[in-house]
Amino acid sequence: MAGTVVNLKARTDQSEGLGARREIDLASLDFTNCPVRDVLQQIGGKWSTLILEALAKQPYRFGELRRMIPDISQRMLTQSLRDLQRDGYIEREVFPTKPPSVEYRMTELGRSLYTALSQLLNWAEANHDAVRAARLRFDAEQ
Repeated sequence: MAGTVVNLKARTDQSEGLGARREIDLASLDFTNCPVRDVLQQIGGKWSTLILEALAKQPYRFGELRRMIPDISQRMLTQSLRDLQRDGYIEREVFPTKPPSVEYRMTELGRSLYTALSQLLNWAEANHDAVRAARLRFDAEQ
């Protein structure tokens, strides 16, 4: 149905007002250049959230991050760190030691993302049991 207008109830921060309503014409949206998809694709990855969670506390070296997230491979950690660095959420600092040591830390952009992301992480923790129970109920009905 082209031109269908959908009422979406947007929950935003205090500056925009909780429960603010936005009218969105889904037919007119350019989904190939969607900012929400573009941003969430990276931070929604399996490892990105865990890495950001760790770096929100303090900077860490590669090996420290690898030990904190034991089931991530070295290759996947390297790629995830590069992706987060590319998007501007973290920065990499190389120290002139032998061998060189590298430390990763969150940027201001990363901190602003983490402020919003931490609400989702808290919600996930608080509602994990309810989501799992809903999945079990759904699967049992199938």
